[in-house]
Amino acid sequence: MQEIERIVAFLQREGLQLTTAESCTCGLMASLLADIPGCGQVLDSGFVVYSPKAKNRLLKVDFETIEKFGLTSEEVASEMAVGALNVSVATFAVANTGVADDAQQDEGGTQCFAYALMRGERQVVVSETVQFEGSRVEIREQAARHGLTRLPEKYAELLERLGG
Repeated sequence: MQEIERIVAFLQREGLQLTTAESCTCGLMASLLADIPGCGQVLDSGFVVYSPKAKNRLLKVDFETIEKFGLTSEEVASEMAVGALNVSVATFAVANTGVADDAQQDEGGTQCFAYALMRGERQVVVSETVQFEGSRVEIREQAARHGLTRLPEKYAELLERLGG
């Protein structure tokens, strides 16, 4: 819990409004933040977009991107993060898409994350792929915590890409 409290304090200190765009984590990131008093100052919205149609309808993820790169891809996560920024008043976004088990694919535990920042009219995005191990529930919990705890580091990286 302390690590998530630190994330809320970081967002408050930086004056950031966060939006989450969650597929595999299915709202766990927003839920973890909601457990912390004061999160209402920093959490603008949370999108749970599990199906390809929901990703497209709510966040404008292009079906061609999904077809070309697959649902579990940094490209899809990046479009989710940018889409969440564009349909919210948030200035910072974290997105997640991935596979939590091996039932249908050989990619069990593969999670793709993207972080997007809006400054004025400019948007920048960075992404990463991380492999987790464990049960379906354990992978989803690890992914949600990972997505949130990386916010300060990714914010610094995004600022650098903006040139300061």
